[in-house]
Amino acid sequence: MPKKSKNIYVEGLNEIPTPMKKVEIVERKGIGHPDSVADALGEEVSKALCKMYIKEVGHVLHHNTDETQLAAGTAKPAFGGGHIIDPVYMLLVGRATTYIDGKDARDLPCKPVALAAARKYLKKTFPNLDVDSEVILDAKIGMGSDDLTGVYKTSGVLANDTSFGVGYAPYSVTDRLTLETEQYINGAMKKKLPETGQDVKVMCSRIDNTVTMTIACAMVDKYLPDANSYQSAIEQMYDLVTDNAMKIIGDDDVKFKLDINTGDNYKKGIYYLTCTGLSQEMGDDGSVGRGNRCNGLITPYRPMSMEATSGKNPITHIGKIYNVMSKLIAEDVAKKVTDEAEIRVRILSQIGKPVSQPLNCSVQIVLPEPDKNPNLKKWSTEAESIAYEWLDNVDKVSNLIINGKVRTF
Repeated sequence: MPKKSKNIYVEGLNEIPTPMKKVEIVERKGIGHPDSVADALGEEVSKALCKMYIKEVGHVLHHNTDETQLAAGTAKPAFGGGHIIDPVYMLLVGRATTYIDGKDARDLPCKPVALAAARKYLKKTFPNLDVDSEVILDAKIGMGSDDLTGVYKTSGVLANDTSFGVGYAPYSVTDRLTLETEQYINGAMKKKLPETGQDVKVMCSRIDNTVTMTIACAMVDKYLPDANSYQSAIEQMYDLVTDNAMKIIGDDDVKFKLDINTGDNYKKGIYYLTCTGLSQEMGDDGSVGRGNRCNGLITPYRPMSMEATSGKNPITHIGKIYNVMSKLIAEDVAKKVTDEAEIRVRILSQIGKPVSQPLNCSVQIVLPEPDKNPNLKKWSTEAESIAYEWLDNVDKVSNLIINGKVRTF
């Protein structure tokens, strides 16, 4: 039986791949950045609601919790330990199916589920934050509109937005340095340097084969008795991050430069000092979708979607499904078809149409003079097959999201 057309278009794009261009900029907002905290809370609430819906009614119901907001508090950090003056305010906001009608009519515990999921994530992720006293957690989650809940009643696989998703692969060394450095700082390095907080931003600028990395890291005051200990911690961090970067770079011909907390001015007594390791304690607000894309990076030299991936429902919302799927398709093509090119994927939906049947799915194989490459036709056929397989198994993407197997920020 012939395959049903899914409007997949594969083309060779005559362009120098991004990793080979003169300039590349890559950013990651770490897990403690206020925007990342908002992303995480929106996503944790969505996953918790999905599991509650499956338990209560057997399948996921309509919801979108991608409008979480953080309003910064006030703090007075000090060497040896300061204190919080005004807690940060976190608002879990969105639409959800709060009740079901019919013969089994009943209310569903959306707000308690949302609040419990948020508290659990905060306590697990931020050890220097007292969630009970240093956070005001609120939930304003109301019933969704009939036109959007209707796509669930109709089929369960109809797009609830006319939107698109974007992905690319493989990662460049600049991408990997940016992503893996933040993961290292907020992972293995914490055992050696608990003085470093979770609010970390990593920015990498590559000019030719030289990568300059700039890190902003909130330092935790209670672990630092004085200015000398602060400076010592920064020096240790410099050495540890540099050693880790060399492992990431490996045999690549890349020169590495590092700067940490460039806003500090030791002579004037200016230090990036916090009570909680989070800048949200004073001055920095946060919103879902203002930070990392679903590949964990902000990449102005690559195609990106402005859609917020975190918090959107994983069944019908294209802003989530197609962004995640585009990344998965690109990674599969780069891994299984060719590692000689940059792979770019864009998928566009129409509201009310099947998620598995996009208006178009564009796969671009980016390399110099593709028409002269004897493998392009073969690569195109294989790439189309990979895209078709993912589109024909949308439920796999939904399950990966619900079970936390793919990142969204």
